[in-house]
Amino acid sequence: MDRDEVLDIFRSCDAILEGHFILTSGRRSPIFLQKVRVFQFPDKTEKLCAGLADRIREAGYGDVDAVISPAIGGIVPGYETARQLGKPALWVEREDGVFRLRRFELPKGARVVVVEDIVTTGLSVRETVEALGKEGIEVAACACIIDRSAGKADVGVPLIALAEYEVPSYSLEELPPELAAIPPVKPGSRGLA
Repeated sequence: MDRDEVLDIFRSCDAILEGHFILTSGRRSPIFLQKVRVFQFPDKTEKLCAGLADRIREAGYGDVDAVISPAIGGIVPGYETARQLGKPALWVEREDGVFRLRRFELPKGARVVVVEDIVTTGLSVRETVEALGKEGIEVAACACIIDRSAGKADVGVPLIALAEYEVPSYSLEELPPELAAIPPVKPGSRGLA
């Protein structure tokens, strides 16, 4: 599966939005990838995650103990990618603002791949890698459906992307005037009460 095929799936679901968006990272962007519009369709999700599982295997990371995702956005692609790899699907979730592997147990030394939906700055993945490291779990690599940073995000481990789709993002201080003129919306889940 190549970049154009991935983006065609997103386009077919009207999942590439234009406007002024506040990303999970807090950065601003004129483009938002509304992946839930894709993940509502099991057949499209299966196709994307089968492609991602193939990439994980090709990179040499298919032989792991589990696939772990950051909640909530990574759960659906993490689950389907784990299914494609024949591995358990687990996730970390926030407790007092910090990711923890709350509902699951893995032995110290377990080797995992973190699967995320979309990577922009890599913050959620870095927090996941850190949380798992504190529990003695080795993160072999991270894999994502789309890398918005086009390989620039440092997630602390090798990053495997099904597609790279570089979209500009800005801090509030560097916001271009044409974007600042549009009222921002925050479609993501981080920070919801």
